[in-house]
Formats: sequence, C-alpha cells, structure tokens
Amino acid sequence: MKNFLSIQQLSGAAIEHLITRAADLKLNRKSSPQVLAGQTWALIFNKSSTRTRVSFEVGVRELGGSPMFLSGAEMQLGRGEPVKDTARVLARMVDGAIIRTFAQQDVEDFAQFSGLPTINALTDDEHPCQILADLQTMRERLGGWKGKRVCFLGDGDCNVARSWVWASARLGFELVIGAPKEFQPAGSFMSAVPGSSVRVEADAARAVAGCDVVYTDVWVSMGKETESVERIEVLRPYQINKQLMSHANPGAIVMHCLPAYRGKEITDEVMEAGADVIFDEAENRLHAQKAVIVEMMRARSE
Repeated sequence: MKNFLSIQQLSGAAIEHLITRAADLKLNRKSSPQVLAGQTWALIFNKSSTRTRVSFEVGVRELGGSPMFLSGAEMQLGRGEPVKDTARVLARMVDGAIIRTFAQQDVEDFAQFSGLPTINALTDDEHPCQILADLQTMRERLGGWKGKRVCFLGDGDCNVARSWVWASARLGFELVIGAPKEFQPAGSFMSAVPGSSVRVEADAARAVAGCDVVYTDVWVSMGKETESVERIEVLRPYQINKQLMSHANPGAIVMHCLPAYRGKEITDEVMEAGADVIFDEAENRLHAQKAVIVEMMRARSE
C-alpha cells in the first residue's frame, strides 16, 4: 500500500491489518515509531476541518515528521492551477501529502503526478480514514464486526456511506442503509461493488431493527449548503432519537463521524448517551491514520 486513496483499493486482510496496527499504536502512543523522522508532509485542505486537520498534524508529529498546512484557497490551486502541476512542484519539496478536497480524481492525479505517498483525507466519493477509525471502534466496543449488522441512516449516497459499503463488501458484515429514495446509493455505484451484503431500506425503523451499530452523518455536507432546507425536511424521519433506537438490538452503539448537528440528524439526548463511544471514535482517527502512514512507509521501503 504505497498510497491510501480509498477503502475500495484494500482487501479485507489489509483492512484488518491496519486496524490491528492502529490498536497497537494507540496502546503504545508514547513510543510511536519515528518513520517520518526528518520528513515534511503537506496537508492540502480544500475543505475545512477540525478532527481531520488536528489528527493528521498530531499524527505526523508523533511519527517524527513536520506537518505543513496548506489551504487550497491560499494556493494556486484555488486560482486554477492544474493538480498535476502542483503535484510535480510539491514532489521536489515535501515527502508526502494528505489531501482533503472535493473530487476523488484530484487525489488520484496528485498521487500519480507527484509520486509522493498520498492519503485521501476526504473526497466527495469516499472518506476512508473515517471508516478505519469506525471499524477500530467497533472492534473495541463490540469485539469486531463478524456477525454484526451496521445501519447507516440519512444520506446513503454520501462519501461516508460509500466507504461503509466498500468495508461491508471487503469484510463481509451486514450493512443496512436507511434513506429516502432520493438519497439512496446510486445504482451505478452499487453495481460496481462485488459480493456486497448491503440492504437499502426506506423505512427508518425497519432499517434500524436488529442492528448492532446505528450510524449517522451530517445531512448537509460541505458543498450542499444550497440544498439544506430540502435535505433537512426529507431526512427528518431518519433522525437518531430514543424512539428509533428502541428498534435496535439491546446494547447497540450509536456512532457519528462528527461534527454533529444536534436536533437534526441526532438528538442531544442520544448524542450524550453515546458520547463515550462517539468521542472514542473521534480519537481513533489519530491512531488509524498513523497506522496508514506506518504501513505506507513500510511498503515504500521494500
């Protein structure tokens, strides 16, 4: 794994290996391997962030490197410079890149033209680092995902939902996507996922029934602000609340990739009841991402 661009690119065994590595790095955080000693890594963000930026900056430092934050609006990328030109310039100056942007193709082009180890920190197509942290949290809280059922509620065609679909296909756990028709995964996407154990359900209560994990994300993602009124109205029945959680399995956990808009996709009551899990999940971004970097450096040294 010389780049980390999507969950789709990974095998089930590779995902499990990364999560095992992340658990070890979490346990031994004070003695992180200095695989980035003397290196400078660029964090190129066209989308704002709290958790992604902080977890990557801290992670790069803990692995011995120096992070350099570059806002897309402040770079020539923001004025129309092609990604491939920026990539070839940075390749002569930095040692790796972490990119949070809109188009998946931009991340893939950067990796191709720079030759640098490149990490997808979020695109409109996937959010692979988040799903690794989520799976790590499932292992910590539920002992793993084998025989478990996960329900994703809300915009089932968003980047996080797509990464969950790929994780389900690779690891074999059952995934239910609870979403209204206009927010269900595109047929063209689902047809490209081989052997997927994914069920799409329009009724929120039926979607949650028998689930061990109930997961949600914001209803209005960055770039979708003009659709906010319509989205909130259509997605309102998919709010995670106490009544809806009564349909899940006893002991089911609630997960949210954050930021959470309480009173919209999740109630304050449920958010607070699940806070221990949700904020463990947020912390696990740090450890999962460090695992990705460690494995990338190992692969590139072979």
